[in-house]
Formats: sequence, C-alpha cells, structure tokens
Amino acid sequence: MRKKELFDWLKALLVAFGIAFIIRMFIFSPIIVDGPSMLPTLHDRDQIIVNKFIYHLNEPKRFDIVIFHASEQKDFIKRVIGLPGEHVMMKENTLYIDGEEVEEKFTKKNNIHTDDFTLELLPGHFESIPDGYVLVLGDNRTNSTDSRRLGLIPIDQIVGKATFIYWPFERIQIVKE
Repeated sequence: MRKKELFDWLKALLVAFGIAFIIRMFIFSPIIVDGPSMLPTLHDRDQIIVNKFIYHLNEPKRFDIVIFHASEQKDFIKRVIGLPGEHVMMKENTLYIDGEEVEEKFTKKNNIHTDDFTLELLPGHFESIPDGYVLVLGDNRTNSTDSRRLGLIPIDQIVGKATFIYWPFERIQIVKE
C-alpha cells in the first residue's frame, strides 16, 4: 500500500509540474520591471505577470503595455502607440495619428512631456507603419529607449502583454491604459 501511495503522489507532482511548466512557457510569465521608463504607470522593480498567449489570438492594440525582445539579451517594456498602416506624429506634446489628435490619459494627468517627432524622422524613415510592426513609447518619455531610438518593433518580437502587478504588495493591481 505504501508503494502505491508514493507512486500516486509522485504522479500528481509530475502532472502539477508539467502543467506549471506549460503555463509558464506558453501562457503567463512573471517579469521584473527594470528602470524608470514606464513611470508613473510601472515602477522600477515592480513584479508583473505577462500574458504570453494573447497575441496569438489578437493583434496588439493602441496603449497596450507590451514586453518585446529589444536584443538577444534584453527585453523592454513599453506602450504601443502606433499600429500598422498609421502615421504617427508628436507636436507640442500632443499625439497625432493620421493627422487626428489622440488623447493620452496616462501622460496628461502626470504632466509628461514628449519632444516633437514624426514617423519619417525615426529610424527607418517610414511614411506609415508597415504591416507587422508597431511604434512603442515609454510613459516616461524623457527617460525611455523606445521607437524614437530603436525604430519600429516587429510584432513577432513581442513576448506578451503586461496584465497584472503582483509585487510590491501596496501596488497590486490590473495594468490599465
């Protein structure tokens, strides 16, 4: 009887580890925010859950906060601003998409300043964002390495969407735009 009980426990543990591995690899993953580029939305050392599966079902949406491979060694976390087919411009601290003013609630209420730019002046010198790419910016525009420096981000380099801050305890919340 003892051997069967031990075998049942071992089987249950292996199944649990297998399920946890699949969830961690393909569905959700924890990451730690590194740096101030997403202040005030995300703070340095915030621990968040990333939904890695969502972009297998849907395309990124404007103002999603995404994690992407900036290089082989480094992942960045930024906010999607421009989508395929769009022209993006920032003038006098106002975002324009295809010539229309777009309100950025997360920057206005926190008095964040963004230097003027147009899509044509960014690396790649595009007139509109090509299919398969997005333009990303950090919320803390004065201290962010983003599309203004990196260029447009291939959608297939996006790891997932930031969904939930779980640490520190006083900042537990769902990540919103």
